[in-house]
Amino acid sequence: MITRYTRPEMGNIFTDEHRYSIWLEIELLACEAQAELGSIPEDAVRTIREKAKFNIDRINEIEAEVKHDVIAFLTSVGESVGPDARFIHLGMTSSDVVDTALSVQMKQAATLLMKDLTGLRDVLARRAKEFKMTVMIGRSHGIHAEPTTFGLKLALWYDETRRNIKRLQAALDTISVGQISGAVGTYAHLSPEIEEFVCTKLGLKPAPVSTQVIQRDRHAEFLTTLAVIGSSLDKFATEIRHLQRTEVLEAEEYFSEKQKGSSAMPHKRNPITCEQISGLARILRGNAQAALENVALWHERDISHSSVERVIVPDSCILLDHMLVKFTDIIDKLLVYPENMKKNLDITHGLLYSQPVLLALTKKGMKREDAYRIVQRNAMDVWKSKKNFMEMLKADPEVSAVLNDSEFSEAFDPKKSLNNVDYIFKRVGLD
Repeated sequence: MITRYTRPEMGNIFTDEHRYSIWLEIELLACEAQAELGSIPEDAVRTIREKAKFNIDRINEIEAEVKHDVIAFLTSVGESVGPDARFIHLGMTSSDVVDTALSVQMKQAATLLMKDLTGLRDVLARRAKEFKMTVMIGRSHGIHAEPTTFGLKLALWYDETRRNIKRLQAALDTISVGQISGAVGTYAHLSPEIEEFVCTKLGLKPAPVSTQVIQRDRHAEFLTTLAVIGSSLDKFATEIRHLQRTEVLEAEEYFSEKQKGSSAMPHKRNPITCEQISGLARILRGNAQAALENVALWHERDISHSSVERVIVPDSCILLDHMLVKFTDIIDKLLVYPENMKKNLDITHGLLYSQPVLLALTKKGMKREDAYRIVQRNAMDVWKSKKNFMEMLKADPEVSAVLNDSEFSEAFDPKKSLNNVDYIFKRVGLD
């Protein structure tokens, strides 16, 4: 389990102490259900509930000998209970405990991640409204295209985060299942009512059908969802990294007073947290691939998935928790430079208005092919000469014969690009 990025709330979910506590609760609930069905004495259940405990050092000691973690756990618990321990784990198999407990852990982790995501959504909403009409250049292929607003960029991220919340909720529902169905899942030695009882108490639903394990397409859905969310963060962080480049500098990670950017160059202010997020997203995607490999198991079960999940489930949950907290802080404190956005709008000498000119010419009756040829010819000259695009067009007799000064001014008005910003914000739910 990765510990460097662990917050206490998330990290505690995946400690041995917490995992064994869930195992014990599953065993105790199963005993209570057995007692209700008359399969074991009620006084034995009271004794078990009162005395049952485990010792991690003792479990490790026993496991080193028997090479089986659940047997080691049950032996440790049995030593604390005494003779009535014979009623623990009746008719159950190891996966009944391990898989159901893992579902509890994933549900608890997903609940924390949901809080993280809603927190990010709310910060994005606030900052999108703040920069709703802050004009900047839009880029396609990394090349200046037409004006947009920084608020629209953040609104896009807000909308994607809302989709990720829906995805996580769906994955949370998918993994919130348990099983107490015994060897190969046939309930041969226990009643399905025990499974119903235990799952209800744990806040889970019984898996409609299982083998000896809960099917791993559920876990794959959960981990691929975490990878999708991580990829969204990667996308957002990559955009900020581009905007922070020295020659662009339209937005920048907050740089604290005593922070250092480089061991060699004191002037450096690097987008280190965004770069970290982009890197960690690669781990999430790799873990998702491993989860997909876990779907295909032999017959009713094997344990090829088990060793993998002990790494990828806690690590993915912990990493995404860390990434969401860090990126929310980035957006909350993001330094935005509207004056640089305005300056960058002008560096192509007006080329960003090539399409409005093209449309103005066609509206006046010029063939589109002819209008495109004329506008592109002048645009290519601007790329070389760095002259003013509007002045070059006005000097072109093929253009000046069609467009008057008022029509030129209208074609080169950046506010026209903002006409539907309010509409987009309303449609996204940010009005």
